[in-house]
Amino acid sequence: MTQKRYHADWSSIKTHEVPEWYEDAKFGIFIHWGIYSVPAFAPPTCQLGEIDVDEEWFCNNPYAEWYSNSINVKKGPTYEHHIKTYGEDFTYDQFIPQWKAEKWQPDQWAELFAQAGAKYVVLTTKHHDGFCLYPSKYTDFNCTQDGPKRDLMGELTEEVRNKGLRMGAYYSGIIDWQYASDPIFTESQNFSNACPTYEYADFAYKQVIELIDRYKPDVLWNDIGWPKAGEHMLPHLFAHYYNTVAEGVVDDRWNKLWCDFTSKEYKYGTASRDKKWEMCRGMGLSFGYNQVEDESHLISVKDLVTLLVETVSDNGNLLLNIGPKADGTIPEEQAERLLALGQWLKVNGEGIYGSKCSRHLTHTEQDVTYYHTKVGEDLYFFLDGLKEGKNELPLALFGEVEALNPELQFSVETTQNGRVLHIDNYQTDWYILGFKIKEGEK
Repeated sequence: MTQKRYHADWSSIKTHEVPEWYEDAKFGIFIHWGIYSVPAFAPPTCQLGEIDVDEEWFCNNPYAEWYSNSINVKKGPTYEHHIKTYGEDFTYDQFIPQWKAEKWQPDQWAELFAQAGAKYVVLTTKHHDGFCLYPSKYTDFNCTQDGPKRDLMGELTEEVRNKGLRMGAYYSGIIDWQYASDPIFTESQNFSNACPTYEYADFAYKQVIELIDRYKPDVLWNDIGWPKAGEHMLPHLFAHYYNTVAEGVVDDRWNKLWCDFTSKEYKYGTASRDKKWEMCRGMGLSFGYNQVEDESHLISVKDLVTLLVETVSDNGNLLLNIGPKADGTIPEEQAERLLALGQWLKVNGEGIYGSKCSRHLTHTEQDVTYYHTKVGEDLYFFLDGLKEGKNELPLALFGEVEALNPELQFSVETTQNGRVLHIDNYQTDWYILGFKIKEGEK
């Protein structure tokens, strides 16, 4: 079949449809890795969306990848830590020689992601500090000239695709502190403090085209926004992307001009059963590795499974972030959570991957939450909040019930008051139980 061609005008771009692979994938891995992984510090304050994004947030920023700005505002816990630990004259760029990635083995990363059940990976190719994780011909401020002295994006892309996973590229479009480094105190300053020049807009455009041509990323994930001076170039950028990557997708952080999917970050943003969306968050309160975070700040395996099921049942994908250490190792507590989620997906994945929203909405009965998905004509339901051992629950669904966990002992009874699901041997380390009703969505 001849590939559809897109033209550099909005009417053509807006005919693009979300490809099946992205609809079906449900789970991806986000990776924030950079110079900021060396100091690896941020106060574990709160989740994005819990408070107004004002000066209180940016001077107490829990995102370790914002370290450069957090010392640039010259107040707050990160600034105080920096002065105490490194001294007032120690600049952000002086961390670069310490980022060596000396223990990095991209094949082991890719294997871990595959075991976790992820179907795609998105790497930060350039975060707000402007340092590129690939050999850009438009700047020497990149990982082949300084720091690791390796093409991080290139090596990881090869290994990820060798495992049969899709590979995407994150890019910080509107913010680049190499071009404009005024401290950011408020959300609006993400845009007002950004470099306003056509020179930077051209630089960002050329770098994204470079990423498209070099790596053909399956996901093009721009962050925060796009240079206002370059908005007129976006139809050209999207046309080139879709014509180069036939099954590519873009997020919604392009000044709200176009997207294939919308995004939610921690508690900021909304879910939609009508429009494809993606939930992104870190294992803890930061995306970049934060040495301050401990088990009390990290999402539990139980809550992680719940987040995945809740997201998928409402038409979303989960993009779960890992924050590697500067030496290229993934913290053990993060790897453990990935593997645990992978084990759950091995048992329950048939009701997750390739699923769509069911007509049955999420609801709670007797403190147990019922989530629903459908795959073709088959209905799946997932029970969250069960207690150890025996459970008796109302079941307002018809058809023969199959348990996805072969170890589960259960029965369905029809009574005067309706059907009752009897569960005999629930174990808490099963987390959420999945069930199938064949052709139950008809």
